[in-house]
Amino acid sequence: MSNFNTINQIPNELLALLDSFNFSKMSQIQELAIEPILDKKNILAQSKTGSGKTLAFGIPTVINTDTSNNKPQTLIITPTRELADQVATELRKVAAYKTNLKILTLYGGVPLRTQASSLEKGAHILVGTPGRIKDHLSKETLNLDTIKSVILDEADRMLDMGFYDEITNIISNTPKDRQVLLFSATFPQSIEKLAKKTLVHYDTIKVDTIIEKNKIEEHLYIVDDKLKALLTIIKSYKPTSLLIFTNTKVQTTQLADQLHSKMFSTIDLHGDLDQDQRNETVIAFSNGSKKIMVATDVASRGLDIKNIDLVINYDIPFDQEVYTHRIGRTGRADATGKAVSILTSKHSSKCDYVKQRATIKSLEDLRVEQVPLSLFARFYCIKWRIAD
Repeated sequence: MSNFNTINQIPNELLALLDSFNFSKMSQIQELAIEPILDKKNILAQSKTGSGKTLAFGIPTVINTDTSNNKPQTLIITPTRELADQVATELRKVAAYKTNLKILTLYGGVPLRTQASSLEKGAHILVGTPGRIKDHLSKETLNLDTIKSVILDEADRMLDMGFYDEITNIISNTPKDRQVLLFSATFPQSIEKLAKKTLVHYDTIKVDTIIEKNKIEEHLYIVDDKLKALLTIIKSYKPTSLLIFTNTKVQTTQLADQLHSKMFSTIDLHGDLDQDQRNETVIAFSNGSKKIMVATDVASRGLDIKNIDLVINYDIPFDQEVYTHRIGRTGRADATGKAVSILTSKHSSKCDYVKQRATIKSLEDLRVEQVPLSLFARFYCIKWRIAD
């Protein structure tokens, strides 16, 4: 792969900054996308999470920003608050070489009035979720007349969440000559429909979206008692950092309670939490204060938490693409990981795809030893779990 210094449009100050972050070689999506984006081309790009796509659009966005003009120039739309925060954080790192470049996040869980006040003071790059951006447009606290570039990050996820109308409405409020960059991990028909609606004369970029063979071990257990199986798996695999997925908010809370009652160091994450609570949850899990996080699919994308060595699908999604994103939380970058799925003997046929992907294992073959103390909450600790 090429180095960033092979792209002439990247200034030396930014190259030095990237080098200080140990970013010298470009990932495949960066190598294919940065120059066309700098050349103001419309892009439809397919790349998996963890492929470096944030820098692929972030570097050109920062370079093209005119800091002498304090009006919004780039609008980045993401499906979740967590991803909006992650994108903004990465862009601020890249933007450190450029004086007075302001990046503002717009999402729920934060008072609209506070964000409106920040918008009045001016910002160059806006990163937000469709619902909150729509709120600001309806309240006329946001004007998109000066937008030069619109970036849709994880567009397939936004369409899965039902945001098609909001996205097209938001883009219709931007100038007709704006650049549009659409990044998606998958290319379902809805993405093609959105591309035809919002993109004109665009380049299509596809990079490897398949999980590398042997990078993530996928195991499947077919059982009668899921909770009992889960406890056996935890005690056998002994992960230092464990992410467990369920399909509903209620199941997430219930399972977190059950694990906590067994003295496991557990916290839960779901869409009913306000932003401060969600931030605290992610921080507690990412810094190791909590060893197990039980989550809905709000954690399947947009969370770049390193060193998760085991992902468990306590509930298996019917959508294979969701499954792929879930297990992609482990085996990030150059690391390897394990993904375990638990099915009952009466499972839906919609989950049969896992049998084709994963190695079927037996609980009887697991060697159960003492669970490391790190996975347990000390008996005298006050429970830290954020409730509904």
